[in-house]
Amino acid sequence: MKPDFIFPFYAKASFVLIGLFIFISMLFIAQSIIVPLIYSTIIAIVLSPIVDFFVRKKINRIVAISITLTLLIFITVLIITLLSSEMMMFSDSFPKLIEKFHHLLDNSVAWASNHFNISTGKIDLWITEKNTEILNGTTSAVGQTIINTGIVLIVLVLIPVYTFMILYYQPLLLEFIHQLFKSNNQNEVNEVLSATKKIIRNYLVGLLLEAAIMAILYSSSLLLLGIDYAILLGVIGAIFNVIPYVGGIVAVVLPMMIALATKSSSYGLLVLMSFIVIQFIDNHYIKPIVVGSKVKINALISIIVVLAGGALWGISGMFLSIPLTAIIKVIFDHVESLKPWGYLLGDKMPTILEIKFPFSKKIIVDKIKNEK
Repeated sequence: MKPDFIFPFYAKASFVLIGLFIFISMLFIAQSIIVPLIYSTIIAIVLSPIVDFFVRKKINRIVAISITLTLLIFITVLIITLLSSEMMMFSDSFPKLIEKFHHLLDNSVAWASNHFNISTGKIDLWITEKNTEILNGTTSAVGQTIINTGIVLIVLVLIPVYTFMILYYQPLLLEFIHQLFKSNNQNEVNEVLSATKKIIRNYLVGLLLEAAIMAILYSSSLLLLGIDYAILLGVIGAIFNVIPYVGGIVAVVLPMMIALATKSSSYGLLVLMSFIVIQFIDNHYIKPIVVGSKVKINALISIIVVLAGGALWGISGMFLSIPLTAIIKVIFDHVESLKPWGYLLGDKMPTILEIKFPFSKKIIVDKIKNEK
């Protein structure tokens, strides 16, 4: 009887890499289908307890789902309505802000010319070239922007529909997952499903509460400094702050630019300092208490998956990267052969044994002397 053929390591590695390449390519190509489904699934998991509450009150499941989604849409529209006045003011004053930016840029060019002995002609030529490149790129991207806007509108319509369907067919989907695996693995399947639902609910609810607190803190600091559009900028900063590590940097850029254009450079520094203080409070007090350690992923993996998600799906990928990684970690932790990968994603550090070489050398020397 011939022994079973064993694939060499390089063959296995090649198959794994090819499979990963095909899988990532499919995720990129089908992002317009996959991203709305992921958002809808996460929203459905968060809203599921509310639907179950209405169902326990003897309300028809379809009616319960409709009431829940109506409340969610009403709250979303209410927030947008409250911000609409500032958004209109910001769009109306945008040409004036551009003019002030040009004036600030001229002053910066003059300062750089005086301090670094660079002719203003070279700087102006470089700026003109860059402006031409930007204009050409903008002109070529107008059609794509219109297409993307249409896609966004379609997605905004699809997400509530997907969410409704997922909530309605939730028992069917759960039964399908149970039938997909063998009967002796049902306990592990239940553990994975319950852990996934718990992580998503706790993490997202905590994240929303943290975003609300950060919006209040950002807006309050900008109002105290007298920065225009403080509430709008505070809400935008809180939304970007949801993205780990990267979002905090992006959140401060727009308020600083508005402060530099409408006030002065000193106000830009004050905005930067206030945002740094608020982010310090968030990282050390708000996030540990409100969000807690619901998603136990180490900082290195968090940064990598956020950047990878941005490269794959843009801003949507950056928002989805941490919850999806947390779900993957839960699955890895419950599959014996994948537990090392789950350990790699986690934030549990192994115990490091510290060896004091001088002390050890002294012991060795003393031992040799005693033997003599």
